[in-house]
Amino acid sequence: MIVTFTANPSLDRTVALPGPLARGEVQRAVSVRQESGGKGVNVSRALVASGLESLAVLPGADSDPVLAGLRESAVPFVSLPIDEPLRTNVALTEPGGVTTKINEPGPLLAADQQEALIKLLLESSRGASWVVLAGSLPPGFPDNFYATVARRIREAGNGTAPLIAVDSSGAPLAAALTDAGIPDDGTGTSGTTAGSGKPDLLKPNAEELAELAAAEGFAPASGDELEADPAAAAAAAAAVVRSGVGAVLATLGSKGAVLVTADGAWLATHPPVAAVSTVGAGDSALAGYLLAHGRGAAPADCLRQAVAHGAAAASLPGSTVPAADQTTPDAVTITALRKD
Repeated sequence: MIVTFTANPSLDRTVALPGPLARGEVQRAVSVRQESGGKGVNVSRALVASGLESLAVLPGADSDPVLAGLRESAVPFVSLPIDEPLRTNVALTEPGGVTTKINEPGPLLAADQQEALIKLLLESSRGASWVVLAGSLPPGFPDNFYATVARRIREAGNGTAPLIAVDSSGAPLAAALTDAGIPDDGTGTSGTTAGSGKPDLLKPNAEELAELAAAEGFAPASGDELEADPAAAAAAAAAVVRSGVGAVLATLGSKGAVLVTADGAWLATHPPVAAVSTVGAGDSALAGYLLAHGRGAAPADCLRQAVAHGAAAASLPGSTVPAADQTTPDAVTITALRKD
């Protein structure tokens, strides 16, 4: 089973526009969709759609629309009751897939509620194969929250902890590397150490990868430069892997994605698709990777399914997630790259 943890879930409303967004003008929507969302929630939705067992862990009142949406879509979840409503995020999509997102900050959770969330996750993740820590953090959460949670999962696992994936941005993502704690003498499953908060899998986009790699001493580069040069993206990801991360799956938008481990580096590309909405495409890519990994696929084939899932998601409206049978992994081209 794959457990996802979303500290800041949302009700995702996607408004499709008939043309480019015109600032300061009145525009009529072509359609409006809403789904329960947040990065971890989206990963669970995509896994369940493909028949894989997944459990979403999140805060939220029993009557909250986000939880109601999960029930309607038959996505298993456990929640920590809170008084405040969960946030609503709005995405404005233009023909061709250009997307403008407006995200609310989310509810304020006190320190005791944060601790209760961690304990709920620890209880729910016993026996899981993966735990996915994903998305932004609500107001009041410390930047090192994911690093702390990862350490506590490994400590609770006592040598049998699940693998840990992190997909976030900004300070929480950086802290997953820089505030990961001092490793103990045990060794984890994929090269990370048992007492470390560093993830087994990190899933940044190109801009996030540029920031992480620069912090590890890699030559400064912009996200646009890494998207345009997959070899440079692989070298940047390799710098992050050398810091102690098990693997880096870096999505490069329409350019595909690179996967770098201690043993190799690969680029995966998919033929162009008619993009409808990019909301949740990265989350679907992570789900595709985990789906293939759970089936025992080799790293390059995990990357293949990740890109197939991401491409399929971009062709669907709103934050709709694809099932495996809606993806085209055979259309994905894999190229081995140098890491250095």
